[in-house]
Amino acid sequence: MKSIRKPLPNKSPDDDFLLRSLVEGTASETGSRFFHAVVKNFCHVLGTHGAWITEYLPEVQRLRALAFWLGNDFVDHYEYDISGTPCETAIKDKTFLHVADNVIELFPGDPDLIELGAVSYMGFPLLDPDHNVLGNIAVVDTKTMPDSYRNLALFQIFAARSTAEILRLKAETQNQIHKEKLEGVFDGVMDAIVELDLEFNILMMNQAARRLFGCKEEHYIGSVFAQFVMPGDTDRLYKIVRKINRRPENERCIWVPDGLVVLNTENKKFQAEATISQIQSTDGACYVLVLRDVNERYEAQKKIKSLQNETEYLKDEIQTLYNRGKLVGESIPFRKTLQLMAEVAPTDSTVLIYGETGTGKELVARGIHSSSSRKGRPLVTVNCAAIPEALMESEFFGHEKGAFTGATNSRDGRFALADGGTIFLDEIGELNGELQAKLLRVLQEGEYTPVGSSKTRRTDVRVIAATNRDLSMAVQDGNFRADLYYRLNVFPIEIPPLNQRGDDIRLLAEHFVNQFATRMGKEILPFDVESIECLKGYEWPGNVRELQNVIERAVITAREGRINFDQILPSQENLPHMKIADPPEHSVKTAQQLSQSERDNLLLALQSSGWRVSGPKGAAQLVGIPPSTFQSKMKALGIKRPN
Repeated sequence: MKSIRKPLPNKSPDDDFLLRSLVEGTASETGSRFFHAVVKNFCHVLGTHGAWITEYLPEVQRLRALAFWLGNDFVDHYEYDISGTPCETAIKDKTFLHVADNVIELFPGDPDLIELGAVSYMGFPLLDPDHNVLGNIAVVDTKTMPDSYRNLALFQIFAARSTAEILRLKAETQNQIHKEKLEGVFDGVMDAIVELDLEFNILMMNQAARRLFGCKEEHYIGSVFAQFVMPGDTDRLYKIVRKINRRPENERCIWVPDGLVVLNTENKKFQAEATISQIQSTDGACYVLVLRDVNERYEAQKKIKSLQNETEYLKDEIQTLYNRGKLVGESIPFRKTLQLMAEVAPTDSTVLIYGETGTGKELVARGIHSSSSRKGRPLVTVNCAAIPEALMESEFFGHEKGAFTGATNSRDGRFALADGGTIFLDEIGELNGELQAKLLRVLQEGEYTPVGSSKTRRTDVRVIAATNRDLSMAVQDGNFRADLYYRLNVFPIEIPPLNQRGDDIRLLAEHFVNQFATRMGKEILPFDVESIECLKGYEWPGNVRELQNVIERAVITAREGRINFDQILPSQENLPHMKIADPPEHSVKTAQQLSQSERDNLLLALQSSGWRVSGPKGAAQLVGIPPSTFQSKMKALGIKRPN
């Protein structure tokens, strides 16, 4: 291996001619054409098999060819790893490298040398002024390449020339990037910018100016700017410019008092704020006029004000419909429910809410109440299925002291508490016949009588009822009074089950995650697509209530902020399914059959009450008839208490 430090032979008489030929072959070229001319002429002048100029990619330790001549043609898109190659030595040592012979044996790790059949190599690193490697210039040959002063001189000259060209191209690229950024800023600002010469002819205008004036820039370059302003404002500008010219160079900028009246190509007038500056450039002095369309600003302010008002209105509407944010959903079926809520809320009409268990019937009732004129009064909730039947009348209407065993004090019922407000009767289908009749009286007359009292009380209550049963079928089956049903069913609202609400499942899940994560002090990552699909694929027989419970469990068991629904959701096979009974066969019953059915029913009531006929838990109350009537039926049907 031989290097630049070895003494070289004296200069040959033909060297000047060869150098002159190489210089003349590349002198008129720049950029990519220059690099291609250099490597091609290098091979011709030096008589080598190949030559290349590369740029160095230090982050990946690779060289990428800017030009590569091999044999009789150019090689495009050539790039290689320097590890194990002669170029690695030249680049890392930052020095000229000459391998006159046996280059393959000296660099066995370079597969390209074998493919080329290389025998000799000569390379020179390209270094910037700070001695950083930019690339290299090299030749390879299939025969021995002896030492030559000419070769060294050529490499030094064209390494310097190639370095200068690479630096020039980099600077040109940076300048172009900088220019594009400036042009982007120039065209991206909202204010109109116009560059004018000292005679007020247009040199350049940005995109905002072209929009303001309604013109294309190329049509107005060199034209007089006075055509775009009112005559009086043109005179004002000239006076302002004369004032600017008397100022020091670094203070030649002024705001135009009261702005300018601008005309566009359609002679439409705009009031514009304006500033004008004088700047110095290599081309001489010029003026920069900046205009701001005040009309647009006023329109924007009006629009902002309008949007603010609309936002406030929507906030109020959302507050009304969503009941302080508790109702969440955007699906079409749920929007219909919200729309019905919005329509009925301002009225005092009775509402009957239908929905499966867990769909949020109470939340809908609260939403209607909070949007009504009664929102300043309480919403009293009664779960008709949770109150013992014997105590239900007292819960509804209150009782007097001593009305029954344990009634040590008088007590107001739920209707008294809800006076002036709203009462929500959940699971209304569970009321017995006696309570149905008394509730009907309240709806019709606005009156009720507390248990144990002889005085009638009046009440002003709006009734909202809810059920998960089909009350019309209950009416047909005789389990619900038809007159009460029609009194309740003034304005029916049906809440869709969760599995029919589409993306509401995701919205509700995110709402509950935020709620429980905040309460538990946890950070939960957003749902991924797989989790959302998992939630949507589940049937949700328990609806929103089940989803809420699942999310709470998921937040509790989350690890590192991640929720795994596969481990939380029950399998579809284990879901409870409602079994629909076969419809009963209808047939006419004989008198004997009816008598036996009545006897069996009375016996069942007696067994349930411990054979006590009268009283709060007596058999007569269970059947819904007076005790005297019950005892008469016992005698008629031959029912006797066993010993």
